[in-house]
Amino acid sequence: MRAEITSIGTELLLGQIVDTNAAWLAAKLAGIGVGVYFKSTVGDNLERIQGVLRLALERADAVICTGGLGPTGDDLTTEAIAAVTGRPLMLHEPSWEHIQRLFRHRNLQLQESHRKQAMLPEGAIPMPNPVGSAAGYILEFDGKLIAAMPGVPSEMTAMAEQSLFPYLAGKAGNGAVIKSRVLKFTGIGESGVEERTRDLFAACTNPTIAYLAKSGEAHLRITARADSPEHAEALIADTEREVLARLPEAYFGADEETLEAAVGRLLRERGLTLAAAESCTGGLLGDRITDVPGSSDYFQGGVISYSNQAKVDLLGVPEALLAEHGAVSEPVALAMARGARERLHADIGLGITGIAGPGGGTPEKPVGLVYLALDDRGETAVQRLQSGGSRREIKWRSTQAALTMLWRRLGGQ
Repeated sequence: MRAEITSIGTELLLGQIVDTNAAWLAAKLAGIGVGVYFKSTVGDNLERIQGVLRLALERADAVICTGGLGPTGDDLTTEAIAAVTGRPLMLHEPSWEHIQRLFRHRNLQLQESHRKQAMLPEGAIPMPNPVGSAAGYILEFDGKLIAAMPGVPSEMTAMAEQSLFPYLAGKAGNGAVIKSRVLKFTGIGESGVEERTRDLFAACTNPTIAYLAKSGEAHLRITARADSPEHAEALIADTEREVLARLPEAYFGADEETLEAAVGRLLRERGLTLAAAESCTGGLLGDRITDVPGSSDYFQGGVISYSNQAKVDLLGVPEALLAEHGAVSEPVALAMARGARERLHADIGLGITGIAGPGGGTPEKPVGLVYLALDDRGETAVQRLQSGGSRREIKWRSTQAALTMLWRRLGGQ
């Protein structure tokens, strides 16, 4: 079954909301053997929604819509579907009763406009909304299928899991599944991964290989289609072994695992603790480390020593060192790492100091210059990083490089 995901809402086109629904749906649909061939986004305009739906019905077996099912005048999805299919709108009494009960339960004022959320095209199969008010529905039309769900992610995911996916799995009927695994690498660029796996990419048809760009990392996705999840996993495993044999020193994890989680796992396995001293990254390294559940097992804490005085007072960086070399320097980065390790009673200290920009650079020390230091119970390492991009990008790449340095120190290669 070929599917198209249609996201409806002007706020998506304006960039006010990131469309996470389409990504979530595409991943879940693959697992039941429904391939997503197209994605489209359209604003709250009746004619344009109709145009997108007509095109989608020409090239897909199933059109899955999210958004535009609210009670206001700019919620136009159902009107557009009714117009495209020629089905009149009818009040679905069970959905209207659900809306009334929901508003009574939440002690909210029900408006007549909410009746609109219970108006469904004739012949539609309702999909109950266990989280909110808007009813979803599935409509079969000329051998095709249209599904409409709310744009609110919590409502959409609950409705899809409970109603849409079981329905589509029955329609797909071939028992096929599509599964993917994303392998993640650090310390190597996308082109480097491609260079060392080019022959596999050319030879693979099922599974297939794709290269994914990611700031500070390189990702490789392996996707297999098979008649069962177990068969798909076996196909993926064979190709995965081939890929990892080419890149053993750079691989840190798969799928949802992050570099900070991989570092945390190694710290826990080795019974070591970590402390951080940050200047230009302003706490981003600590934020990433503590984003991992259970990080209190190994992370002692961090110091944001943004000013020179904070470096002296909180980390014990010698004033003479700052005067001679400047805050952005190898000796100061090392002193920060040592100070964090000693003052927070950790086994390992990480220090980051640099110029994130957009101002503050000089010919000798340009914007994007960052020094990273590691102090592992007195054994030290330092790295000079010259990065580009926005202030946020420089900060992110700096923390990525620091985590990679630590990951390698811990033997993650």
